[in-house]
Amino acid sequence: MEASITLKKVGKLIGDKTILAGLTFGVERGSLVAIIGENDAGKSTLLQLLAGIENPDYGNVFIHGIDSVKRRKDSQSYTGYVPHSSDLDPELSIEENIQFIGYVYGIDGDKITKRIHKYAKDLEILDLLHKPAGLVSPGNKKKAMIIRELVHDPSILIIDEPTSFMDAPSTRKTWDLLRGLAGEKTIIYVSQYLPEVEQANDRILVMQNGKIVLDGTLDKLLESTLQYHQFEIEFVKLTEELYNKLTAISTIVNPSKIGNTLHFYGRERSVFFQVLNEAAGQLMKDLTVKKLSLRDLMDSEFAGRGLD
Repeated sequence: MEASITLKKVGKLIGDKTILAGLTFGVERGSLVAIIGENDAGKSTLLQLLAGIENPDYGNVFIHGIDSVKRRKDSQSYTGYVPHSSDLDPELSIEENIQFIGYVYGIDGDKITKRIHKYAKDLEILDLLHKPAGLVSPGNKKKAMIIRELVHDPSILIIDEPTSFMDAPSTRKTWDLLRGLAGEKTIIYVSQYLPEVEQANDRILVMQNGKIVLDGTLDKLLESTLQYHQFEIEFVKLTEELYNKLTAISTIVNPSKIGNTLHFYGRERSVFFQVLNEAAGQLMKDLTVKKLSLRDLMDSEFAGRGLD
């Protein structure tokens, strides 16, 4: 498929510190791509490069085949960029903030109005359009910023934390909108909220120290952990003596203790029964067996060495 975004050996430095290191990848047109990773992994900087807010120190970023540095204005006409924190003018109304960007891109006034009202209805902020941006909640500011970047109808939407500051109903509405736009638009976003990422992606990029260390669908990323299960046993009382006895079982992986609950991983379900056998006679309150999630993958240092 045709690429909306292509990076070739892209790097970014701040002083003598490498923020991004030799990134080479493409993003297919119409795909929904999530970027995750630890703090300071370079995620937000990558978004700024894709949006043309920052220039790479080396390498090239292409937006629909256009060099984002050599033809910045042309490349930015294809993108909408929503930063993490609000950059709305607090003195202007929500509608005025959005209209301004539409006029910057030369969009007809009637189209601007129709698009604002359509998306404001989708995100349930119609009644806030005439309110000064400085007086609305952070979550509603984020909705307004998303609408602002949609008003010139970009083919690529770049978002840093799409639902930050939002309550659960607002989060659902926002993702209903974004998932509805995916396919028609390429959407690439950063999120720290991993359950959100698990529900909304065609592809996940995992960043560490300015590099892409994992890249693929959720199922592909979890392949290295599919042989594992995670187990939790809540005891009436988990003493240190009992904890040490159970964690001495050789087939237990990464055990931990939270209160009276023993959490551990194992390659086979039989590990669970080994633990139960060793804990015979101890009073238990709850037992849980679950498949691994994206959080488990991240907690295992990107599964570079598995969970061992």
